[in-house]
Amino acid sequence: MGKIDDIDMKILSELVKDAGLSVPKLSKKISVNPSVVYSRIKRLLKRGLIKRYTVELDEELLGYTVGALIGLNIDARMREKILEELSEMNNVREIVEVTGRFDIILTAKAKSLDDLHNVITNKVGRTDGVMHTETFIEMEHRDIEPVFTLPK
Repeated sequence: MGKIDDIDMKILSELVKDAGLSVPKLSKKISVNPSVVYSRIKRLLKRGLIKRYTVELDEELLGYTVGALIGLNIDARMREKILEELSEMNNVREIVEVTGRFDIILTAKAKSLDDLHNVITNKVGRTDGVMHTETFIEMEHRDIEPVFTLPK
């Protein structure tokens, strides 16, 4: 994949914090010439290290005030169909296949506890092949920005 250096790591760290940062502002922030920053970003995109730029929404302002993690036990023979159906549910934000007591853990958002109850009982729980669910309601949520360092 090629070598990643300190300049690349500084660029990546700043873009993780704010992907909308302009090249001139980014170059000033990390004290590197704008043309170098631009070419480095272009190279990082081409190499696939930067997959995409995106927007992070405050879902609470849109009314999604209840967050939950939902552990699922599924019939493994129906895995693909279950994953496809879960992916189409508008309250589901993330699907992770895991090891341990669950097969899948969903991250979901809802507008109220009643809305969450409806999602779990009438959507997730009624998905053919889902055998058991266990729900964990978020009490507090903290997003942690990753810190990247070069291997030593």
